[in-house]
Amino acid sequence: MKKLVLLTLFITGSFLTAQNATDLQSHYEAFYKEMRLQGDVNGVINALTHLNVLAPSKERKDTLAYVYMNNGQHLQALNTIGIENDAKSSDLAVQVKAISLKNLNQPKRAIEQFEIMFKRSPNAYLAYELADLKILTGDAAGAGTNIEYGLANVKDEMKHAFYERQQPYEVSLKAAFHHLKGLLVFNNDKSKFDEAIAFIDQALEIDPSFNLASLSKQALEAKKNEATATKE
Repeated sequence: MKKLVLLTLFITGSFLTAQNATDLQSHYEAFYKEMRLQGDVNGVINALTHLNVLAPSKERKDTLAYVYMNNGQHLQALNTIGIENDAKSSDLAVQVKAISLKNLNQPKRAIEQFEIMFKRSPNAYLAYELADLKILTGDAAGAGTNIEYGLANVKDEMKHAFYERQQPYEVSLKAAFHHLKGLLVFNNDKSKFDEAIAFIDQALEIDPSFNLASLSKQALEAKKNEATATKE
């Protein structure tokens, strides 16, 4: 009889626990929807974190990482999904890894993730990101390949954002590629001032408001003047 009572209590307790877990999940699902409607990022993160504890889901984990990334919390985003170079990761997870690693100054690891994205869906935007990162890491050949792909596939309406000013601004992606090409030429041969400046002039011709290109041109002209003065 005692064993029967204990078994009954155990079954009842298990049922109540399951019921409580189901109620909690329903609560946080409703809470998540409400936080999304209100645009409350911290509330969304809170809801998704609880849901991932109550009912673990790869999709929810990827979504949580994406919310962290969009909120500038790149370390938290990577802590959520890891930094492994996994070709089976969802498109969303790969995007989060690529952007967060780039923002955390991990260009070589970021390139691995951008390469996965590019293989899945090649486009001029990803080609630019890869070229920019490869110049930074010294992969001149790889950067050149991505730049040529970008120039062959970029559309006039495509834009790229820059942040060296206090106020971010957008310029033609085609102009951005010409700017990168100028930088690549100079990085490959520090004596090719005129060729590098010519590519940057092309960028400025396409988009005269391209502030970073103007700064690059000024820097190259200053270096050219220094080199000329040294020779004299």
